[in-house]
Amino acid sequence: MTTATAPSAYPRAIGDLLPAVRDLADRLGEIPSRNQIMREFKVGAPKAQAVRLALVAEPIILPDDIKTEPTSDPWEYAEPAPVTSALPVDITPVPLILPAEKVAEPLPEVDQVGHPPVHAGPSTAVSKPRRLATWPVVLIALPAFVAIWSGWVGLGGLTGFGVVHPLPGIADGFSLNTAITLPIGVEVYAAYALRAWLSGLVPPRARWFAKWSAIGSLMVGALGQVAYHLLVAAGITSAPWWITTLVACLPVAVLGMAAALAHLSHEGNEQ
Repeated sequence: MTTATAPSAYPRAIGDLLPAVRDLADRLGEIPSRNQIMREFKVGAPKAQAVRLALVAEPIILPDDIKTEPTSDPWEYAEPAPVTSALPVDITPVPLILPAEKVAEPLPEVDQVGHPPVHAGPSTAVSKPRRLATWPVVLIALPAFVAIWSGWVGLGGLTGFGVVHPLPGIADGFSLNTAITLPIGVEVYAAYALRAWLSGLVPPRARWFAKWSAIGSLMVGALGQVAYHLLVAAGITSAPWWITTLVACLPVAVLGMAAALAHLSHEGNEQ
């Protein structure tokens, strides 16, 4: 009666498994996979992988490299043929030239909005845009200043503005025509608010206020010129009470709008 041989308690070494795996490769005609080695020889995955790598690393012996016993040549005792001299063969080893590694180009730097910077070439010089000349505004403003000044001063005279002594008892000889406060207050504030609106240098609330107050001041200035010329053309020497009321409130309204715009322009800067 025969008994089955129990497997050894000690695992087989790689050196012991290598010949058996080599025989298996000869039978299969190729190097067995890790799973085939595990299934055939009942070993774990690490050892099967190590044996397979050892088998792959063995040098391949070609049939020409196998030493065989020399056989007797029937022409062993024949007369040797004359050997002609051959040219010398250069056996200098040729150096192996490997392809140069491609160096990765550095990525372009990215700016604050998330786009790569555009570098202008030497021939594409970017010229600064020319500014619009402002000197024609002076020529336009001079005649407008004369007409606006005379209109406001004349309307002030029709609505009760006139010569006053602002320093009684201090400088009795000093007098001032209060009619000049109308063109200075209304028109200068309109220009100031227009600058704050169009420059974009003020906060959003101040810009909104400057926009509508500038438009309102320009409209009030135009209505003041119209009222003065209509009164003069009609021969009226004293303006109606409602025109006098509106004109008298202009200095106070302009002062309030200028103070409000100044406060709104500094909004957020006072920390």
